[in-house]
Amino acid sequence: MRTNKYMFLGMTQSTLIHVFLMGMALTCLFPIFWMIRCALMSNDTVFVDQAIIPHHLNFSNFATAWIKGNFAIFFLNSVIYTVCVVTGIVIISSLAAFAFSRLNFPGKNFIFYLFVAAMMIPLPGSFVALFVLMNKLHLANTRFGYILCMINVGLSMSILLLKTFFDKMPHELEDAARIDGCGKLGIWWNMAMPFARPAIAVIVIFNSLNVWNEYILATLLLEDTKLMPLQRGLVVFQGANSTDYPVLMAGLTMAAIPIIIIYLTMQKHIVKGISGEVVG
Repeated sequence: MRTNKYMFLGMTQSTLIHVFLMGMALTCLFPIFWMIRCALMSNDTVFVDQAIIPHHLNFSNFATAWIKGNFAIFFLNSVIYTVCVVTGIVIISSLAAFAFSRLNFPGKNFIFYLFVAAMMIPLPGSFVALFVLMNKLHLANTRFGYILCMINVGLSMSILLLKTFFDKMPHELEDAARIDGCGKLGIWWNMAMPFARPAIAVIVIFNSLNVWNEYILATLLLEDTKLMPLQRGLVVFQGANSTDYPVLMAGLTMAAIPIIIIYLTMQKHIVKGISGEVVG
């Protein structure tokens, strides 16, 4: 009887936990569903049609947003910025984290703690300094200047996360690589980088989100419409289409889809990276 009682309590607890988690998941997914639903409706039916799935699907809203809102330019700019910034962050942070973890040089701990301390500064608080620096270097309103600033924004967290993984790498692997003739860069590329794949996946998705959704720094640095990323372009597009809700929702849907695809593709590595699991 006591065993059955414990089994019943365990099943009840498990059911309640799953119901709670499903409710939270639906709460998070419902805005995305509502956005896509509105994007497939017309402006006349968006507040009239109460069906879960619209009776008449209107895919022309995506073409209207893509052409009328210059989404092709904004989308391409965001892709360029995201790829360049994430690549730069992965390369620079992995080299720095490998040096902090495996090399000995004067001031190593002091410099590392400076990077950690930089994480305590709110990101908008650093934008003014970056704006002044880019103006003095004549890199304001340029792609290169914006990419440099976004790389700077994501370095501290990435270095800390990668150093944690590199510290766990067995010294035997490093010694075996030296016997095979690998130098420091060879060990970094052939041993450390594959070992830290889960952490790199976390860095890629988090920094992709930051770059893709970044708005404030783009507003400060970029004045030319041809250089604006997607989020900055969305605000310009919203001002011109504030009453055309389906077209606006179509633009938001196109902005959200790439990040959703990246997250679903790298989900397994992200969970391993956050939990600190090391894969061989």
